[in-house]
Amino acid sequence: MSVLNSITVDVVSDVVCPWCFIGQKRLDKAIAAVGGEVHVRWRPFQLDPTIPPQGKDRREYMLAKFGSDERIREIHARIEPLGEAEGISFAFGAIKVAANTLDAHRLIRWAGAVGEDVQNRLVRRLFQLNFEEGANIGDHAVLAEAAREAGMDASVVATLLPTDADVEAVRTEIATASRMGISGVPCFLLEGKYAVMGAQDVDTLADAIGQVAAAKARGELERAG
Repeated sequence: MSVLNSITVDVVSDVVCPWCFIGQKRLDKAIAAVGGEVHVRWRPFQLDPTIPPQGKDRREYMLAKFGSDERIREIHARIEPLGEAEGISFAFGAIKVAANTLDAHRLIRWAGAVGEDVQNRLVRRLFQLNFEEGANIGDHAVLAEAAREAGMDASVVATLLPTDADVEAVRTEIATASRMGISGVPCFLLEGKYAVMGAQDVDTLADAIGQVAAAKARGELERAG
């Protein structure tokens, strides 16, 4: 299968969502299977915007949310093999801080202004830092270093993060996603019009991309705002 027309996939996600990390890996495989020109843009969502800027102790946060260590272990045990199948080494025990991701989303937004490849590299690195290395992705120093690794100017990022730059823009994007009916992530928006919800398997994503690309090639799509 080959995509004849370029299409855009907007991924609404949160970098502390393990299903979004799995979804990112599966999207990569789906794009490789389909071929052609597929542009990926990352859009913000916060699983829990009430977490304070400094974050919370993750174990205490998870216990308050799920009730017991046993329940938490069950949840992790369900996700880990799915991650392993996609090349992800989830290290849930290494994550000490449940981070507020607003600043991470600001950084992702800035990366998008630099370039699509830069944004994609950054998102991948943030997923790795949080889930495989246990880093606190609410920490400005961690974010600045991730920006540098992705090809951004870390000194500019370090200067911007303590300010309110783009805070409202990110919150507005999150509110827009909510108004569109997006209540869970990942959500893949194809050509701004067709939504694929959840970390679907590679074949499902590839089929959706192929169908939308074919419809676009036939002139059947009206680009949504």
